[in-house]
Amino acid sequence: MPESTEETIRRAFAASAEDYESVLHFVHPDFVMVTPIGLAAEPDTYSGPEGVRRWFESFFEVMDEVDVVPVEIEPTSRADTAAVEFDLVARGRASGIEMHQRAYALCRTTGGQLLSIEFFHSLDEAHAALR
Repeated sequence: MPESTEETIRRAFAASAEDYESVLHFVHPDFVMVTPIGLAAEPDTYSGPEGVRRWFESFFEVMDEVDVVPVEIEPTSRADTAAVEFDLVARGRASGIEMHQRAYALCRTTGGQLLSIEFFHSLDEAHAALR
């Protein structure tokens, strides 16, 4: 039986907590994540496993630790997509100050891998994007 969208997302987030290289196994070659203006300090588009690696490495230029912690994963009207609320937790390399940022996204999966992540201001906004 194929893994559910929610299971794939949970496993990908858990892998990122161990070592960001571990999450690359869960990233589809056609993966796309756009960090848009207004929701990201440095807006950009990240494609495929190399894009995910680049996203994490950009954090490690200034952070000692970076964790992506799921708070809630909700099914949507599409079987391949879930709305995800998560915390981005990081600690500054020089300052030692811990930073917490709440984020919301639609995560789309295929074949046990992440296909895309689209960011929103809230879970309600993410759900509304599917209507």
